Amino acid sequence: MADFIHSLNPLYSLSGLFVGALVGFTGVGGGSLMTPLLILLFGVAPTTAVGTDLLYAAVTKCNGTFVHALNGTVDWRITRRLAMGSVPATLVTLVVLWLSGAAKGHTVHGIITVSLGVALLLTAAAIFFRAAALRLLALYTDALSDEQTGRLTTALGAFLGALVTISSVGIGAIGMTALLALYPRLPTVRLVGSDIAHAVPLTFIAGGGYALMGGVDWSLLLSLLIGSLPGVALGGHFAAKAPDRILRFALGGVLALVGLKLIF
Repeated sequence: MADFIHSLNPLYSLSGLFVGALVGFTGVGGGSLMTPLLILLFGVAPTTAVGTDLLYAAVTKCNGTFVHALNGTVDWRITRRLAMGSVPATLVTLVVLWLSGAAKGHTVHGIITVSLGVALLLTAAAIFFRAAALRLLALYTDALSDEQTGRLTTALGAFLGALVTISSVGIGAIGMTALLALYPRLPTVRLVGSDIAHAVPLTFIAGGGYALMGGVDWSLLLSLLIGSLPGVALGGHFAAKAPDRILRFALGGVLALVGLKLIF
């Protein structure tokens, strides 16, 4: 136990504090920030970075889900529809990653790095062009029946399940943009709550799969949580005073540059 405590790294905790504060300020998912930071700045292997970040997200999303559930801002029907697609897709993606790693050595690291880069570019696009995308999607989604909306929500869950499992990115900006288009009449806070609640089983299952493959660094995970939990609270407290538009667009630009770096 003493050796485990000594293995905690204050630099990781400081990074967790920084990322947590940015998440609190902007609402952008922590995976969009934490995973590339671990890979590019600290040299953590892509598999370990994604696996550790998934369990890190699972713990933080549990807290968020509890708060939203108490406030009645979770639409469990939407959460269930998303999970119907994401859980099977997550399990299939884990099997594919395991087979790729087992058969071709470090090939899985390349798959994860490129997928992470693509996911970051999609997240940046969702930040930059959300309003335009919602106007365009409204032309197709406004006339959908509830049954059609349900099928599309499940398909969205499957897409997010695969993307998040392979990159730890996608639930935040990408998922919320799609949900806003599919459910334009619901209050945004209910969509946020539903998205966060859906993230819990998705990240726990995906993170658990990485743990079974040896892709989770437990001391790294605890170090990140030590910093990020107060960081999210701090960022949320000062969010109203932050220049949201400027900060989000600056963040989108950084994510786009990092995404391009990971791909090329």
